[in-house]
Amino acid sequence: MPKKKAKKIFVLDTSVLLYDYEAVKNFEKNDVAIPITVLEELDTFKKGNTVINLHAREFIRYLDGISDENMLQDWIPLNGRSHGKLKVITNGGKHVDANKVFGATRNDHHIINAALRLKNENENTKVVLVSKDINLRLKARALNLDAEDYETVQVKDIDHLYRGKTDLELEDPSLISKFYDKGRIKPKDVMEVNPPSNHYYIMKSHGSSALGWYNAKSKYIEQVDKINAYGIQPKNAEQTFAMHALLNPHILLTTITGAAGTGKTLLALASALEQRSDFKQIYLARPIVPLSNRDIGYLPGDAEAKINPYMQPLWDNLSFIKHQFKETSKQYKKIDEMIQTDKLRIVPLAYIRGRSLSNVVFIIDEAQNLTPHEVKTIITRAGVNTKVIFTGDIFQIDTPYLDTQSNGLSYLVDRMQKSDLYAHINLEKGERSDLANIASELL
Repeated sequence: MPKKKAKKIFVLDTSVLLYDYEAVKNFEKNDVAIPITVLEELDTFKKGNTVINLHAREFIRYLDGISDENMLQDWIPLNGRSHGKLKVITNGGKHVDANKVFGATRNDHHIINAALRLKNENENTKVVLVSKDINLRLKARALNLDAEDYETVQVKDIDHLYRGKTDLELEDPSLISKFYDKGRIKPKDVMEVNPPSNHYYIMKSHGSSALGWYNAKSKYIEQVDKINAYGIQPKNAEQTFAMHALLNPHILLTTITGAAGTGKTLLALASALEQRSDFKQIYLARPIVPLSNRDIGYLPGDAEAKINPYMQPLWDNLSFIKHQFKETSKQYKKIDEMIQTDKLRIVPLAYIRGRSLSNVVFIIDEAQNLTPHEVKTIITRAGVNTKVIFTGDIFQIDTPYLDTQSNGLSYLVDRMQKSDLYAHINLEKGERSDLANIASELL
């Protein structure tokens, strides 16, 4: 008979609830404590249109709805038989004072004090502080308080995250010739395992090579050709795969990852413009991550003027595509016309909350700065004939409390890889310039 797990009490920091407002439901039958300082901090976040503001409001509503009793005095049962109880706790008491130890009075120290008090009052129960804030966890451990990251919504093995393509070394060179002659080949002829839907292959044999993708409908690995999209030509195998996925009408969700300069955003924009007649609008968006933790409110001008600095990389890529053509050409003028008529729009992500987006190509750049909940919110807005494209570099994250394992883009790649509607490709080679490439390698 398996040994019964000892019950624990988990103390949640503000960062956890701003990351996942349903976090209290994810600790099985263990109890969950919320320091009163966390409620004070959530109150400061409840106004606004970002996902953090939404999460603050949702948790406050949830807390208000589960009980009319005094949560400062009693442990309140959480909804559902599989959950434990919840209590709001205060700091203070006869124990080590974090404010004195660290020489400053801060909310983080109040949260640690509340957890220390709970630990002293429950000597036979393990108390664990849960926080997305690394520094807070370090401070807690310095005071002999167990602390851990919130890992429920997280990719476990980031080193083996799905990359979207496989290199196949074939012993029989005739297979490459057979593939080119027929334009397709059975997976069992070149591999032992069943391939995932929309997976890409670089097949090599004795100096010859071929590019292919697995079509789940035909059950064949089919040939992939280089396709020009609105003046942009793929420069390597991975870019060719990305362009193929982006232009495939049966693939409605695409993710493209890779370092700066690999062409993620450029390929997404070019493919959207190439398919402009198939959709009513093209939306371009990227998360607004203020520099130095300053809110965009300090910037001058109206709402559009405030977000423009953050959207400039999208305009730069559009300008690059335009200048593949002469100023007098139809293709050049078409982009300006699409912007003027709102067929092509650069929008903040808050713009789509609560909307149903039909007949749209929606490109979300820098998606590594989104939470899993934000990514889900965006995808669930997709209506009929909508294609959603996420691009980003999971190793270049600018948002506090997100990392390579917990950001929304990694989570999406990890969870969606078996869907017939989804394709992913990781771009490996920088194509911006020789100077940019050597800087990436040596600096």
